Amino acid sequence: MALKVIGAGLGRTATFSLKFALEHIGFGPCYHMSEVLAGARRSLPLWLDAVADKPDWDAIFAGFHSTTDYPAAHFWHELAEHYPDAKIVLTTRDPDSWFDSVSETIFSERMNSQIHETPFGGLMRGVIFDVFGNRINDRAFMTDWFRQRNQQVVDTLPPERLLVFHPKEGWEPLCSFLGVPVPPEPFPRVNSRDELGGQSDEHGGLPADPAELEAFAREYIDQLKAGAFSSTA
Repeated sequence: MALKVIGAGLGRTATFSLKFALEHIGFGPCYHMSEVLAGARRSLPLWLDAVADKPDWDAIFAGFHSTTDYPAAHFWHELAEHYPDAKIVLTTRDPDSWFDSVSETIFSERMNSQIHETPFGGLMRGVIFDVFGNRINDRAFMTDWFRQRNQQVVDTLPPERLLVFHPKEGWEPLCSFLGVPVPPEPFPRVNSRDELGGQSDEHGGLPADPAELEAFAREYIDQLKAGAFSSTA
C-alpha cells in the first residue's frame, strides 16, 4: 500500500483536523503523531530507525493511505521521493501564531518533561528539537525558520503536486486538489488547545506501560474524532 497524500505541515498547523478530513473523504487511515503512540510497540523502533537514516517507509505506513503531522512531516522530502504519485498538502498558519502555539504545547517544558528519558523522547529530539539546538525559545529565529522551511516545500515541489492549505478554507480547495466530491458535513475542527499532553496531565502523565499507552492514545484519537465534525468542537 502506497501513501496517496503526504501532509508536509508542521505540528500545530491543524494537522489533527487534516487527519480527520482526509479519512472522511476516502484517504484513510491517516497517520499522525498520535498513531505513533497508539501503536508504540511496533512504531517507535521503526521511527527510531528512520531517525538513524535507516527508514523502512513501507513498514512504517503499512495500512495507511495518508499521513500528516510529525514525525512524517520532518521527512516530507524523502517521502515525496519514495511515493512519487502522492500529492502533498502543506498546512500553514501565521508564523507568530505558530510559535505561540508550539511554545505552549509540543515544545513546552511541561509536555517534554514527560517523555525526555523515554524512547519517544529520542524520536522527538530526532525529528524536532535537534533541528533547533538551543534556539527553540528564540521567537525571531523560530518564525524565520518556519517561513523558510515552508518556502522550501513550495520551491521544491511542482505546483500540480502541492496544495498550500489552511483548514479555515474548508473542503473546497482540498477536495478539488484531490479530485473528490465535497462532503455535506462541516470541515472537521479540533480544539486548538486540545493536546495529548494536556489529556495526560489529567491522568498523571503518559502511561509507562506500552499496552496502556497504546490504549490511552487510541481512546484519545476516538474522543477527538467524535467531536471533530461538530461546529462547536
